Amino acid sequence: MKKNIHILGASGVGTSTLGAALSKRLPHTHLDTDNYYWLDKFTKKREIPERRKLLEKDLTINEKWILSGAVCGWGDNLKSYFDLVVFLWIPQDIRLERLRHREFQRYGNEVLAGGSKYEQSKTFLEWASLYDNAGMEVRSRALHEHWMADLSCPVLKIEDDCSVNERVDRVLDYLSSN
Repeated sequence: MKKNIHILGASGVGTSTLGAALSKRLPHTHLDTDNYYWLDKFTKKREIPERRKLLEKDLTINEKWILSGAVCGWGDNLKSYFDLVVFLWIPQDIRLERLRHREFQRYGNEVLAGGSKYEQSKTFLEWASLYDNAGMEVRSRALHEHWMADLSCPVLKIEDDCSVNERVDRVLDYLSSN
């Protein structure tokens, strides 16, 4: 059994959802990079040395864990911790619709024109829309592919829009056969 699993992909692809679902089926603690990256969720970033220190501490004290989210750039020193990396991808239109829906669920009418979260949400969605075609300068598929090429552990790619249960089953099937 792989002890340490990292799940990454674009914002809105379902890394946190898969991590939480897998942790209900495996004896693993679910950790999410957003809890280390953000000092004040989605508004104020934690300094890189502090987020590394906090995450590394939690990775060390938990015997088996699933880490969802991305650590590219700020957590490259953690690559040796991973026994398996799961890369998720779905078509951009589906992913962006999920993000728009999530933004509305999170902030309500404040994300609409004239609302207090409109500019923040607009900026976030514009950034998220870059993922499939941007270069290495932002969180992008190109950056993730480059980052994964340097891993010493196996990478399981799930690159279609399937249910959370189907994704869980694919990961569990992979784990049982490897």
